[in-house]
Amino acid sequence: MRRRQHQEHENHERWLVSYADFITLLFAFFVVMYSISSVNEGKYKVLSDTLVGVFNEPQRATSPIPIGDQLPSGSGQLDGAEGASTASAGEANDPLQDITAAMQAAFGELIQAGDLEIRGNELWIEIELNSGLLFPSGDALPSDTAFGLLDRIAGILSPYQNPIHVEGFTDNIPIKSRAYPTNWELSAARAATVVRMLANGGVDPSRLAAVGYGEFRPVADNTTVAGRRANRRVVLLVSRFLDHRHQPFTASAQNVDDMRRARDATGTAEAN
Repeated sequence: MRRRQHQEHENHERWLVSYADFITLLFAFFVVMYSISSVNEGKYKVLSDTLVGVFNEPQRATSPIPIGDQLPSGSGQLDGAEGASTASAGEANDPLQDITAAMQAAFGELIQAGDLEIRGNELWIEIELNSGLLFPSGDALPSDTAFGLLDRIAGILSPYQNPIHVEGFTDNIPIKSRAYPTNWELSAARAATVVRMLANGGVDPSRLAAVGYGEFRPVADNTTVAGRRANRRVVLLVSRFLDHRHQPFTASAQNVDDMRRARDATGTAEAN
């Protein structure tokens, strides 16, 4: 009996493999074409602006350009009296002098009581406030009187562009609370509170900075009650110079050195 030969199975789906290869190649072709034809919008914008600037550039003048401003006909020089009045007006508008005068006029009673003190020179002024006016003992939350007091101070300082550093100081009595582990945190928190309240009162926040010195800058003897009271203070340092970070480094360093020398000289004179 003859054995029947087994027929080999014919694969009718081989065309799918070829079709898939074709689709893959077609996709790759379109990807390459798209990448070649795409335009970098940033480079196109730069090129476009450059061409517009070139073609819209005004015609260069061929005539000589005079140096200096030409006085109009009929105008004369300022006479001596008018020039002197202009100079005196410029001197009268010194911001530090204006701030000092306004503070003395607004807070004469506090100055007489010794709770507020104003001092300085041609480079800066210091507005020193006793911490008892602003904060309860051992805390940086403002008291009821602090809101009205700092709001009035902000009204005086807000029209001017001088930078203001708010410095916090304490006595040497240790503090150990969860919110303020040391006097560093307490003095810094009080300075930051004053900065925030001045900003809320209209002072430009970019002019403000807060610094905490703790008990390490005393101005009186901490062994007495009066001395500790004097050391618990907040000082608003108003500088004549603009923000040093926006000035050249050499000029900033010179300004800082001048201020330090002036403050040291003032402190030495007061001590003597």
